[in-house]
Formats: sequence, structure tokens, C-alpha cells
Amino acid sequence: MTTEAIALDTTPPETISERRRAIVAAVAGTVLEYYDFAVYGYLAVFISPVFFPSHDDLSSLLLTVATFGVGFFMRPVGAIVLGSYADRAGRKAGLTLTITLMALGTAIVGLSPSYATIGIAAPLFLVLGRLLQGFAAGGELGSATAFLIEHATEGARGRYASFQQVSQGGALVSGSLVSAAMTGLLTPDQMTAWGWRVPFILGLIILPVGLYLRSRIQESPGFLALKAPSERPVRGAIATHPGQLAVGFGATITWTVCTYILLIYMPTFAIRQLALPASTALVINAAGVVAVMVVAYLAGTLSDRIGRKAPMLVAAGLLVVTSYPIYSFIVANTSILNLCLVQIFLGAVVGLYTGPAPAFIGEMFPVAMRSSGFSLAYNFAVTIFGGFAPFIVTWLIGATGSKLAPSFYVMAGAAVSIVALLASRRKPSPATLGASR
Repeated sequence: MTTEAIALDTTPPETISERRRAIVAAVAGTVLEYYDFAVYGYLAVFISPVFFPSHDDLSSLLLTVATFGVGFFMRPVGAIVLGSYADRAGRKAGLTLTITLMALGTAIVGLSPSYATIGIAAPLFLVLGRLLQGFAAGGELGSATAFLIEHATEGARGRYASFQQVSQGGALVSGSLVSAAMTGLLTPDQMTAWGWRVPFILGLIILPVGLYLRSRIQESPGFLALKAPSERPVRGAIATHPGQLAVGFGATITWTVCTYILLIYMPTFAIRQLALPASTALVINAAGVVAVMVVAYLAGTLSDRIGRKAPMLVAAGLLVVTSYPIYSFIVANTSILNLCLVQIFLGAVVGLYTGPAPAFIGEMFPVAMRSSGFSLAYNFAVTIFGGFAPFIVTWLIGATGSKLAPSFYVMAGAAVSIVALLASRRKPSPATLGASR
């Protein structure tokens, strides 16, 4: 047994109420943070003329979704800086800092003057807010996942870590429903003039609520058990766990492509390509995300019994086989019912993959560098394959004239993840897993 494992064995057990409080704080904070980050994607069609006025609607939308992607340039930076901070100062300190930074970025986005008011400075403010949001998001998932895994009871890490995906789903549902309510109550002109700002302003509650919840939690047992936190966790993860970083990077591709194409971009696709009302598209999207949340929890729990890779491989295989037929079906048979069925099916498949994914990646790294290792693997993949996914498929649809272009991107991403999963043969050791009781 390693020194770390011996130290972990002496950690006082947590009470049930302490674990519950830890889960609520991690989940609630992530819901509130990712709500702000995702709502930009849902409201892109209304934001575009405010900051990027153009006679060509496609060009305006492309600039807006490109700005959505710009925020992802800062995610690797956030992964390095904030992931390292959480490994050195503790999960609680990391989670508190990320939620504060996200609130500041959201305020800048929601309150920035329009292009008509201040000219070129308007999109620059928008980019600044997106960069700050991206920086904060780069540190959130690694810190929260490490926090959940290290609070988990023995044999329940998959279930605990699945709350990470459930919380992201909650953010997307909240963003969908709030955006749907706004687009249903207001005219398109009102939405463009001021309505799109309301969801961002509502999202500013993340600061007081998140800080309150996260100030009341206990530090994770795994981190407390470390005799001396690593001074250079990022360098340590790169030097000692390059294979795990590569596998985590590959496994994240399907996770991020599905999130940003099938869950965040889908309302824009339904509005522009299927000619459905914005409020209808957003409500249907919310139904799909609820399917993600339910199945993610069940799949995470199942992975504690049968392993992480099996459900992830099944889900990735389904995406490769079914994506093109599904897009072909919904384009040829557009209706509210059909889109709802498609969204629920895709949501269930995404949940099957993403439920076990946080534990699968988090367990590959030791406690001393878990937040850094997870953040690096996850955020570099998200930046490359997820952040600009809406831009890429919007451009592909315009360039090819085919409404089926999103399916090709999903299929390619799933295929790469299958290779990464099959290449992983490593089983986590007790010392790597950290404290769990």
C-alpha cells in the first residue's frame, strides 16, 4: 500500500449529511455556472444582430457562434491555472473561485451595450465576457468531479460522479426553459432589442447562491488526507500520466461533440433548418436534456457494477450507427412530435455515454493531480472539438447545402472516442481513487 493510501485510511469518515451537502453544493454551483455558459448558445440567433449587424443573416450568425467558440480558447488556460489551484489550495477554494469568475463574465455579456450604441467596442466587450466565462468553466468541471469522487462511498464513485453530468443537464434544461419562456412571451424584435439579456441577468444569482452553498461544505476527504499537496500538479500529470491524458482527451470528444451539437446547437438547427418556432424548439430541447439527466444517473450507477467502458462503448457505437438516419428522418419528416422523439432518443444515448464518463476520466489520476489531470484532458478536447462545433456545422450546412451535415461531425467524434476507449486497459488502483467511505 502506498503512503497516500495509508494516509487515506486514517481519514475520519464523513456523515451522511456532510456528503449530501457536498453533492448539493457541487451540483447546484455547476448548474448555475453552466446555465450562464450555455444560454449564449440558445440565444445566438437574437444576439447576432445586436453585436454583429449584417445584411447577410448567415454571416451574422457565424460571427456570433464563432464568439461562442472564442470562450473555449480560455478553457485550457483555466484548466491549467484553476485546475492547478484546486490541487494546491483545495477543491473548496477552487470551486469558490470559479463561480465568482463565471458571474463576472456573465455580467459583462448580459450588460454589454450594442453595436449601434458603442460601435466596434460592443463585440469586444462580448468577447471579453466570453473569455472570462471560458476561463472559469475550464476549472469548474475538474474541481467539481474530483470533489464528488473523493466524497463518494466505496463502490459508488460512478453514481456520485454522474451528478456532474446531471448538473450540466440541469443547466441546459434551465437555459432552455428560460429562453423558451422569453421567446414565447416576446416578439422577435423585443427579443433582439432587450429580451435576450434577461436570462443572463437572471443568471447573476450564481454569485450569492453559489458562494453560500460552497462556503458551507467540507473539503474532500481525499484532499485532506494528502500530507503535502503537489506544488506542480499540471507538470506532474503531463510527465507521469501522458497515456491517461490521451485517453481522457479521446473519451471527451464524444462527450463534448454531443453536448454542443445535439443539446446546445439543436434549437438553432430546429429554428433555422426545420423552420420551427424558437419557443417550441427550446422546450423540445429541454425534454431531450431531461432524458440525458435521467439516463446519465442510471448509467453512472450501472457503471459501478459493470465498469465504465461498457456503457460508453455502446453509446458511442449507437451514435455512429444512428446519427445519419436520425437526421435524415427529421429533415424529411419534420414535426414537433418527431423532433421530440428524436431529441429524447439522442438525449438517452448521450446520457448513457456521459453518465460514466466523469468517473472514467477522474479515476485515472491520483488525488494530488486529479483536478489538473481531468481539467487538461477534458478542456483541451472541448476547446478543439466542442467550442467551435456550432460554427463548423453552421458553415458545413451553408457550404454543402445539406441539412444532414451535423450527423457527420457526431459520427466522426464518436468513432475517435471508441478508439480511445478500446486503447484504455488501465484499472484504477486504491491509491489513485482516493478516500471513499
